[in-house]
Amino acid sequence: MEFRELNVPGAWEITTKQHGDPRGVFLEVFKEQAFVDAVGHPFTLKQVNSSVSAAGVLRGVHFAQVPPSQAKYVSCPRGAVLDVVVDIRVGSPTFGQWDAVLLDDVDRRSIYISEGLGHAFCSLEDDSTVVYLCSEPYAPGREHGINPLSLGIDWPTTARDGSPLELRLSEKDEAAPTLQEAQDAGLLPHIDEVRDFLASLRA
Repeated sequence: MEFRELNVPGAWEITTKQHGDPRGVFLEVFKEQAFVDAVGHPFTLKQVNSSVSAAGVLRGVHFAQVPPSQAKYVSCPRGAVLDVVVDIRVGSPTFGQWDAVLLDDVDRRSIYISEGLGHAFCSLEDDSTVVYLCSEPYAPGREHGINPLSLGIDWPTTARDGSPLELRLSEKDEAAPTLQEAQDAGLLPHIDEVRDFLASLRA
């Protein structure tokens, strides 16, 4: 299992070896010691979510208040999505920057998004299925969003089959504030509180 930290610190692409034969494929999606070695602290599983999306569906950018926020370990067992992480930590050297990983049912990579980061993805195929391992349960009063079209992200324009892709957002995501508006409203985490919280996980 190989971890590669993305251009947004605190997010990792995870590539695992696939073992295939005429029966199918086996792989290790999550391995605790490999995770601890790469990230520096254990992952505490509190909730598992799954979504199924049509081609062009864009979910996010979502994040939760720190502490405790909500870290996510995300994979796509069926279909394909472009998974995006955004640095929304005020005071971070990479504030406002983003990076992306293709998650699909061919390479079967995963992505880990630590506390204090924003997360979104765009489905590239009908019935793309995403599974999220979450470090905290969903808490509606602590969940926030940023409009994913306001961040300069290069969202896909072509589906997995080569056809044109039309982005489809929920009303909530479409009405979400810009990054600047979220910062002005005091919704974004500060890099110092994120570092303090992560330090407590390593203690």
